[in-house]
Amino acid sequence: MKKKIVSVILAMTMTSLAIGGCGDNQSESADEVSESAGAVGEKSDEELAAEVAELIDAIYVQERTDETDAQCEAAKAAWDALTDEQKELVEGEYADPDYFGLDTGDASLDDPRNGDDIGENEILVVSFGTSYNDSRVADIKSVEDAIAEANPDWSVRRAFTAQIIINHIQARDGEKIDNVEQALERAVNNGVKNLVVQPTHLMHGAEYDELCNTLAEYEDSFESVSIAQPLLGEVGEDASVTNDDKSAVAEAITAAAVETAGYDSVSAAADDGVAFVFMGHGTSHTAKVTYSQMQTTVGNLGYENVFIGTVEGEPEETSCENILEAVKAAGYTQVVLRPLMVVAGDHANNDMAGDDEDSWKSVFSADGAIEEVSCQIAGLGEIESVQQMYVAHTAAVMN
Repeated sequence: MKKKIVSVILAMTMTSLAIGGCGDNQSESADEVSESAGAVGEKSDEELAAEVAELIDAIYVQERTDETDAQCEAAKAAWDALTDEQKELVEGEYADPDYFGLDTGDASLDDPRNGDDIGENEILVVSFGTSYNDSRVADIKSVEDAIAEANPDWSVRRAFTAQIIINHIQARDGEKIDNVEQALERAVNNGVKNLVVQPTHLMHGAEYDELCNTLAEYEDSFESVSIAQPLLGEVGEDASVTNDDKSAVAEAITAAAVETAGYDSVSAAADDGVAFVFMGHGTSHTAKVTYSQMQTTVGNLGYENVFIGTVEGEPEETSCENILEAVKAAGYTQVVLRPLMVVAGDHANNDMAGDDEDSWKSVFSADGAIEEVSCQIAGLGEIESVQQMYVAHTAAVMN
């Protein structure tokens, strides 16, 4: 009986989307839709799972369309109609059982900040985003809350730059988060006069550049538009260049990691043979020198047992293999891994702390010179001093 329900949902979904997108199909009768549903009633578990995977893959895209809302609903409805055994068979180009099945926390604790009645003054907090509910609350919402508390006369709204993540959250949890264009259109429609944009991005990378280009298209829609600095401030010319923002972040994340590891100081951890490895994302953008500058910064602070790496291995010296060799060469036998990312999402949970053989935890653990590896899954956004850095960056452009 469950198979037939799934087949009916899939058939009606496909028919609905076809009718909505093509005028020639609008003459199809209800009897024909019913016949179509019945025709697939005998599909195997594998076929039903494959069709759900196709629906998931259709919303794993970076472009929002007029069909996105319906596609999100269809994918979730089809998933819910599968048996537990069928769900385990879901596999597509991007789809897998974790897309809907992974428990990442309670989405109802989040605030999408997509309301109208904004008023004349708005602070738009723009993040890449994460589908990990607990991390979204701890890391992104906490930053937004801090900015809102510091600016009671301004309305704080949210936008994510990753449509893939927006669609995932909407399909799985029913939470609708604006992308940048939607948020800007909302501001225009609400009569906002003064717009301040605070990106939660780490650096002046590709995401920041794209945000600036989008804002340029809306400059004439407001009396004033300002964009604040990302977390680590200006990039600088080479690896030797540092700034106060980088120093503050290095101090904040190191202090948090040291405390979580149970030490009184970073030097006490060093005496115990413990190295702290902070894993960033990495980028091919010219801003990748920022990671090298962060390594310079921790050195200037005297943190000899702190290392800066990246998932992408760009810059080259930040790759997992190179960081492992640097840790070993320095004589440390215990490693604490922690993300150098605003959000502890997919990269932190999988690329850093996952059980696959190519995760950082697995790579470090597999080396005979490393006796112990532990992971701290916590984003920069949950550190109060980091939240206040964003508040200060926002205030700087408002003043």
